[in-house]
Amino acid sequence: MRVHVCAMGRLRGGPEADLVSDYTTRFDRTGRALGLGPLSVIQVDDRKGGGMAAEAQLLRRAVPKGSILCCLDERGTVEPSPAFARRLAGWRDAGQSDVTFVIGGVDGIDPGLRAEAQHLLSFGAMVWPHMLVRVMLAEQLYRAASILAGGPYHRT
Repeated sequence: MRVHVCAMGRLRGGPEADLVSDYTTRFDRTGRALGLGPLSVIQVDDRKGGGMAAEAQLLRRAVPKGSILCCLDERGTVEPSPAFARRLAGWRDAGQSDVTFVIGGVDGIDPGLRAEAQHLLSFGAMVWPHMLVRVMLAEQLYRAASILAGGPYHRT
C-alpha cells in the first residue's frame, strides 16, 4: 500500500525537512517487506490565496484516486502508536492500494474536505505547526512499520 502525505505549503531545507527525509527513508526500508510504501510527500502551494476552500480544492486534486483519506485535525481520534499501526495494517489487509494523510494550512482543513475523510487523526488537543506535524507524522509512520515488523524501535 502506497502511503502519501499531502500537505499545504512547502517545507524548505532545514531541520524539519531533514527529519522528514530521515523518517521517510526508514519507513520505506522497514515497510517494504510489510507491503507498506513507498512514502511520498506531496507539497501543495496555494499562491493565489482563497482560504480553506481553495486549499481544499488543491488538496483534493493532489490525493490519488481511490485513496483512503485521513485528515490530521485536532478534532480527530487520538490513537496510541500500536492502534495506529493496526489501522495501517487493516487498510493494507483490506486491499487498499493508497492511503493519504492530509495536513492543512495555517487555518486547518476545510470542513467539507474533513467530512470526506474516512478517518480523522489527532496528535492531541494542542494545535501544532503544520511543519512539525509533517515530522511527527513521518515518525509515527516509521514507528507503525517498526511495530508491525516486530522491531525494537517502539517499546512500552
